[in-house]
Amino acid sequence: MMALALTIGAQAQQDDGLDAMLAAMVAAKIHQDSIDTSSLVAVYDYECQTQDADGKAVTDKMKVCLQVGQHCTRSYPYRKFRKEREWAEGEERAGTDFLRLKKREYMEGYDFGSDEELPMFRAESFCFMPQVWTDYPEGKVTVRDAIPPTIYETQEERKPINWELSDDTLTVAGFLCKLATCQLHGRKWMALYSEDIPTSAGPWKLCGLPGLVLKAETERLRVGEQEGSGIDGIHRFTLTSLERIAAPIYYETNAITSKTTEEKLIKNRIKTFGNRLYPNNPTYYVTDNLSRIADIVSDTEGMMVNGIYVNNKAHVYQPLELE
Repeated sequence: MMALALTIGAQAQQDDGLDAMLAAMVAAKIHQDSIDTSSLVAVYDYECQTQDADGKAVTDKMKVCLQVGQHCTRSYPYRKFRKEREWAEGEERAGTDFLRLKKREYMEGYDFGSDEELPMFRAESFCFMPQVWTDYPEGKVTVRDAIPPTIYETQEERKPINWELSDDTLTVAGFLCKLATCQLHGRKWMALYSEDIPTSAGPWKLCGLPGLVLKAETERLRVGEQEGSGIDGIHRFTLTSLERIAAPIYYETNAITSKTTEEKLIKNRIKTFGNRLYPNNPTYYVTDNLSRIADIVSDTEGMMVNGIYVNNKAHVYQPLELE
């Protein structure tokens, strides 16, 4: 168990600090509404090829969960899916223990001191994986993402992806798959999908094929290059498990979420995380004093700010979206 320090302004060391914080944050807490029920839950390994702050090649990894419902899908960190299910079971057992429920709700149900949870938070900090709700609301794509300490949300019309289908086949996780390619937000994606799994869903924003996306990786097209010049493999999703699980698909509502547009968020992320200062100083752009933010949990390797882990040293940003 790793010891962590909870900092809440000047009241950090006082016994009543937590109670005061909980009372103050009830209006701004994260609340989850069930918007659908999943029929399938797919789990993917996500990998990103990049460099650390010293220029050494590294592969960042995390697990991504895709819930497929009747009306919409949700793609997000698998850690959250697992913890939400544990949290729901805990609420059923907790009964009238109001304070404990509020503490778990404010902290999103996580044990910040867990030796298992902290590495997952750190991995997600390196991977920059957003939450994506497809067809929620109907006909739209909703994205929840963060530039710490701010949590952003975009909501855009769902635009069909222009997939090019191929007769090439390959087996992934025991399923016969077909190949498809597309250009999405400045990157070329090559995806393998299975028509044996009748859903058009896929991880992140990769959807719209006549079957579930089981594997996808990028080929970046640079100025002057021709299509088919090869796969760079910077980003890769690979299916690791697929189960029929009936579980609520949640949409998080948060009073402190900042609304923006997809275009502005993409540009802002590239400008912020793509800056040369970022790998060695991930909070270089934060002008406000972090100690004034209510939710800060720190350890020797980084800090949790508003439910987002920020490592003391980051990796070179490799955006999923270039435009």
